[in-house]
Amino acid sequence: MKNWLDSIYTWLEQHPAIYDTLSFIGVLLLSALAYIILNKVILRTIKRIIDNTKTRFDDVMLNSVFIRRVSYLAPLIIIHEFAYLIPRFENIIEKTTESLIILALILAVINAINSLVHLFETTDRFKERPIKGYAQVVSIILSIWGVILIIGVLTGTSPWSILTGLGALTAIIILVFRDTILSFVASIQISSYELVKVGDWIEVPKFGADGDVIDISLNVIKVQNWDKTITVIPTYKLIDESFKNWRGMQQSGGRRIKRAIHLDVNSIRFLKNDDIQRMKKFKMLKEYLEQKEIELEKYNKEQALDDTIVVNGRKLTNVGTFRKYLKEYLKNRQDVNHKMTFLVRHLEPGQNGLPIEIYIFAHTTEWVKYEDIQADIFDHILAMVPQFDLKMFQNPSGADFRALKESISQAKE
Repeated sequence: MKNWLDSIYTWLEQHPAIYDTLSFIGVLLLSALAYIILNKVILRTIKRIIDNTKTRFDDVMLNSVFIRRVSYLAPLIIIHEFAYLIPRFENIIEKTTESLIILALILAVINAINSLVHLFETTDRFKERPIKGYAQVVSIILSIWGVILIIGVLTGTSPWSILTGLGALTAIIILVFRDTILSFVASIQISSYELVKVGDWIEVPKFGADGDVIDISLNVIKVQNWDKTITVIPTYKLIDESFKNWRGMQQSGGRRIKRAIHLDVNSIRFLKNDDIQRMKKFKMLKEYLEQKEIELEKYNKEQALDDTIVVNGRKLTNVGTFRKYLKEYLKNRQDVNHKMTFLVRHLEPGQNGLPIEIYIFAHTTEWVKYEDIQADIFDHILAMVPQFDLKMFQNPSGADFRALKESISQAKE
C-alpha cells in the first residue's frame, strides 16, 4: 500500500499540472464542506436558539443576509491557508482570497449597521429621527476604506501610501461627492433642529410635494403625496428651499378654518322693531337682543336722542346681529376648539362686497373630518344669511344678463 502511494506521489510530481489541479479541487471540496458546516449547521443552530429568545436585537442582527456573508469567511480562509499546495498560483490565490475576505467583512459590517438602523427606527425614541443618513455615511466610509485595503492587498502597497496619494485628488473627490457631502451636512441640521421627521406632513411647492414624509436617507427625502404619488427631494435641497411643516398643527390638536363669505353691501341696514321681535325667536339671539334693547334705550335716553330719526342714537344692524349669531352658533358646536383663536370679523370692504371671515380651529387634525366640519359650518351659515335680510355677493352670470335684457325689452314694449 505504501509503495503504491509513493508511486502515485512520484507520478504526480512528474506531472505538476495534474498535481495542482487535484490540489485545487481538494481545497475547494474542503472549503465547500466548511461553508456547509458553518452555514447550515453552526449558524443555523445559533439562529434557532436566538429565535426563541424574547429580545428582538439578536433576531434583527443575525438575519439571513448577515449569516450568508459571514459564511463566506470559512471557505475563503481555508483556500487562503492551503494556497501553498499550489505553488505556481500561491501568490495570486492569497491576494484574491484576502481581498474577498475584506469584502465579505465589510459587507457583513454594513449589513449589521443597516440592521441596527432598522431596529432603532422601530423604537419610539428614534423612529422619527433621520438616523439612516448617519448610517449611510458610516457605510460609505467603510466601503471606501475597504476599497483602499483591497487595492493595497492586490498591489502590495501600504493603505497609508494610497491615502497619501488620494490627498492630491481631494478636489476631484469633493467634486464627485459634492451632493453626498452637502446632504450629510443637511442631515445633521435636519436632525439637530428636528426640522423634518418621518410621518410629518410637509409642503415643498418647488418640487410639487404635498404629503407625508415616508423616508429620510442621506441623499433623498421621500414624500408620499395625497394622490399617492412619490416625490423624491434631494436632502440638501430641502434646506436650501422654503418648505412648510404641518407638524405643529398636528400636535396642537386643532386645524385652522379660515374662510370668508361676501355680503352685498346694499343689503346692510338697521333693524326695525319688527325685525328685532322676529329675531328674538332665535334661541341663540334672544338673550343678546333683550340686553341690547335695554342698553340702547338707556343710552339714547341719557343722551336725549330722538331715535325715531335714523341718524340719531345707536341702533342694531342686521350684519352686526348676524355676526353675533355666528359667534353663538360656533360656540355651541362641540367640534370647534374653543381654547384656540376664535374670531368672527369684518374684513375690508371691496369690489366683492363685505367679507365676514370665520377664523376658528376645528377640534381635529384629520383631513376628512376637518373638511366635513368646515363644510357643515358654512352650509349652515349660507342658509342663514337670508334670515337676516342679507344677500350674498355674487358676480352676475349669463342668466342675469339675459334676465336684464328681457326686462328692458318688456319695459320698451
